[in-house]
Amino acid sequence: MTAADHASFALKRGPAPLLLSLPHCGERIPDALRARFRPFALAIDDTDWHLQRLYGFAEALGASVLVPRVSRYVIDLNRPPDNAPMYPGANNTELCPTRAFSGEALYRDGGAPDDAEIQQRVTQWWRPYHEALAAELARLRAQHGHVVLFDGHSIKSELPWLFEGRLPALNLGTANGSSCASTLRTALADVLAGQQRYSQVVDGRFKGGYITRHYGDPARNVHAVQLEMTWACYMDETAPYAYRPDRAAALTPLLQDLLRTMRDWKPE
Repeated sequence: MTAADHASFALKRGPAPLLLSLPHCGERIPDALRARFRPFALAIDDTDWHLQRLYGFAEALGASVLVPRVSRYVIDLNRPPDNAPMYPGANNTELCPTRAFSGEALYRDGGAPDDAEIQQRVTQWWRPYHEALAAELARLRAQHGHVVLFDGHSIKSELPWLFEGRLPALNLGTANGSSCASTLRTALADVLAGQQRYSQVVDGRFKGGYITRHYGDPARNVHAVQLEMTWACYMDETAPYAYRPDRAAALTPLLQDLLRTMRDWKPE
């Protein structure tokens, strides 16, 4: 396995036709921005906590792993660069979020970025991550003839500003089947349905964000899926958001089954 280290991301390249993207696990807020955020925002509560640790087995499966440096509060790598909403008609956070998942304003009065600053953040943080992602997909597809992109996320189980009620534990998104081959979607849905411990849904509230929708191109043998899991599966949902090794140990075999299914799947 080879590695690429960049100011915006870290990439470990593996031999299998599988790329794991974790676009919301970054925790850095640059020093120059910190004074503009409201104090609560500096705790970066909406981070996808501990996912690198949880998916630590992915490298042994031969997957490539791409992770960012910067917090989603600086720029959301799973949003389109034109800031179009992912779920029209529902509350959404932006490319450069101005609200937390609670709906609370992130910035002090007058501190939110203007259009010019948003474009600067795209250049500095968003574009390098996506260029690395696209290049790695191209490398793996050229080597294997196909590639599977797994976009990994996690979220608090209940967030009334974003959705009603409590989310299922595991939320698989394939953009309603358009981002990957139907045989892969079925195989992954069967893995989820084959266990009883965790509630699960396919293409429910979370159908896949920009990464899944933009890069998934089954006609060109690039197959993308997103998994949004609730924090309660593997960690505490209240600050300080502690990792729970007992919960993670119970969940890991299922995650391994999902990633093995993606790695071993082949187009028909």
